[in-house]
Amino acid sequence: MKLDSNNHSVFLMYYHLVLVVKYRRNVIDDTISAYAKDKFVSLSEKYNITLIEWSHDFNHIHILFKAQPNSELSKFINTYKSASSRLIKKEFPSVRKKLWKEMFWLRSFCLLTTGGFPIKVVKEYIENQGMK
Repeated sequence: MKLDSNNHSVFLMYYHLVLVVKYRRNVIDDTISAYAKDKFVSLSEKYNITLIEWSHDFNHIHILFKAQPNSELSKFINTYKSASSRLIKKEFPSVRKKLWKEMFWLRSFCLLTTGGFPIKVVKEYIENQGMK
């Protein structure tokens, strides 16, 4: 197992994030998912976060990512949700028909550490989401 490091620490920090669309509306397709993924990647660099795996279903997304000890996870997640919500609704006007106001995501989110499971198992789980 290869550990990550910086000037002051050695670490291995993987997280599984699940974001759900407001009212569980079925609005995510491949195009919106790809757009949201691009926004995640561009914003994550500033927070020392690296995307490992991404998958979506019609009303939620699963994200596996690595972070560093100095990554401000809740700040990053809330910044991402706010920015992506605004940009998705601007770029894809059809979403506004199913969602109103400015919110795209539920206020809450699910963030899990993956320490209890091998990364391979979590990665396969995320890859198989929405396949049923």
